[in-house]
Amino acid sequence: MGIVERIKDIEAEINRTQKNKATEYHLGLLKARLAKLRSQLLEPPKSGPKGEGFDVSKYGDARVALIGFPSVGKSTLLSMLTDTHSEQAAYEFTTLTCIPGVIHYNDAKIQLLDLPGIIEGAAEGKGRGRQVIAVGKSSDLVLMILDAGKGDAQRRKLERELEMVGLRLNKNPPNIYFKPKKAGGLAFNSTVPLTRIDAKTVQQICHEYKIFNAEVLFREDAGVDDFIDVIEGNRKYVRCLYVYNKIDTISVEELDELARRPHSVVISCNMNLNMDYLLARIWDELALVRVFTKKRGAFPDFNDPLVLTIGRGGCTVQAAVESIHRDLVKDFKYALVWGMSTKYNPMRCGLTHQLSDEDVIQIVKK
Repeated sequence: MGIVERIKDIEAEINRTQKNKATEYHLGLLKARLAKLRSQLLEPPKSGPKGEGFDVSKYGDARVALIGFPSVGKSTLLSMLTDTHSEQAAYEFTTLTCIPGVIHYNDAKIQLLDLPGIIEGAAEGKGRGRQVIAVGKSSDLVLMILDAGKGDAQRRKLERELEMVGLRLNKNPPNIYFKPKKAGGLAFNSTVPLTRIDAKTVQQICHEYKIFNAEVLFREDAGVDDFIDVIEGNRKYVRCLYVYNKIDTISVEELDELARRPHSVVISCNMNLNMDYLLARIWDELALVRVFTKKRGAFPDFNDPLVLTIGRGGCTVQAAVESIHRDLVKDFKYALVWGMSTKYNPMRCGLTHQLSDEDVIQIVKK
């Protein structure tokens, strides 16, 4: 029996098992086995020809990936937001490779990637699903393009495919400390009351992974899935914006309901509706910080800011200094900062000071 068939058997057993206090231990073991098999499925082959991937180097201050089913308007959206032309047609699978474009917004350059439409079973390698999802893992933000007229079916299917390959949308990493050891047995503890998992389940999940000596500390009320994610260690936590296209085909009541959902934006590429708000939401989700530099005795340079982000080095003074030159940190003495991040202007700051958007910084060397 192959890995895919074993995965389907375990999923079927999970679906037909009742969820209650008596079965949570059994379900925890099944989920651990399922996670192990999915990790094996995603491992690249050790022999044979190298598969064709999407060789698109990172460019700009952030990367945004367009993910969705075929014929939902991804290529049209890329052509409208950037100067890049992506082939558009009334049939599916018009885009067969990754097409990059650049959004120029608020003095920042945001790379936008138009990816081929994925199909059901993409996590198992159908279509070009693995390559598409791999690009999604390397992105700072995922734009999930959905057809507003097809309800929540597309969203549920896409979330399931991305969940299967270790992509966690709009979630924070579990606050669980896990450290394997060479001896000493399994030490389990928690700083909060646990309602979704117990010591016995934690022990059996560790044994399933052939881990018999480790320190485990739960700092939040996490569940079985969260603990498995920590053990696997290859999960990617990405911000996601659900973009509902083709709103000109639905009623006003349906449009109002979609627009009020969290992490959601409604647009129409056909009628060019709500594009400005989409760009503003992309900017907010990326949380980019612009920092303007200033020389001593001169006015700040407002034309070419340093663009910092939490996902790429952070938004500290040290990140700003290193973005100018890596070796500048060695000669750094202090920085004078003007802006929203300071108590008074100018404020003398060290390398760990957190900068805010549109701050002005002057670096003083030793």
